Amino acid sequence: MDRVRRRAGWLLTVGLLALTGWTTVVGSLMPNWFDATEDCAKRFERPDSHGIRVATHWFPPTASCDFGGGDVRHFISPLTTVLLTVTMLLIAATTATGLYFAGRRFFEPDDVVRSAEGVDLKARLVAQLSSGAVLFVLAIAAYTGASAFAIILGGASGGIVFGLVGLIMVAGLGAGLDRQVGPLPSAPLQSRRRGAAAGLITFIVTFMVTAAAGRMPFFRIWAAPLSAVIYAVVVLVQWSRHRAATTDRGERDRRASPV
Repeated sequence: MDRVRRRAGWLLTVGLLALTGWTTVVGSLMPNWFDATEDCAKRFERPDSHGIRVATHWFPPTASCDFGGGDVRHFISPLTTVLLTVTMLLIAATTATGLYFAGRRFFEPDDVVRSAEGVDLKARLVAQLSSGAVLFVLAIAAYTGASAFAIILGGASGGIVFGLVGLIMVAGLGAGLDRQVGPLPSAPLQSRRRGAAAGLITFIVTFMVTAAAGRMPFFRIWAAPLSAVIYAVVVLVQWSRHRAATTDRGERDRRASPV
């Protein structure tokens, strides 16, 4: 179990990638969501799509074409439905396990504090701002392009799954950046929480601003640069709060120490 806990991040990544793949496969097997009745007519060689009723379900994955008069055909075969359902249960178990152990890391107490002694904090702040800006521009740009394919192939379900992937991606990216170049002194738990918060705030604010602009979230040419600006603002606020808290703690310690 301890080995699984240490590999929680990899387990979660594998689960999310598999979930995205599963959604893409199911979406490709479903009747085209632009014109499902036309797909049914073509698949079963009917002259036109008039009067055809299409029923689809994502879990278990089923799709059927009702031509009337009791003539109902399986667009997705029952065997394929069984295989996809079993696969989904395995993927769900893997993802849930990875998410559980990864989430526990944000609540496990630790007493090890990385000292700021001998560290150039200004250089560390500049490093976090610069590297974070570059990484978030690249991450949001790549995410926007990939999410377009996820929505086209997987429809609304593909978009929801990829939204979850995006949230976990930015939380991990933010936590990793804070661990490497975040404020000091800091405990690992504090760093993980602060970094994940910075990533999630960046993602959510970018989502809201681009959605308010009247288009699909993130599908604006300025979405990636905007995410870099938002991340920089959040990091500056976090450093300011951390400095204030560190100063207050130092003052309390001096007052409490015997003369």
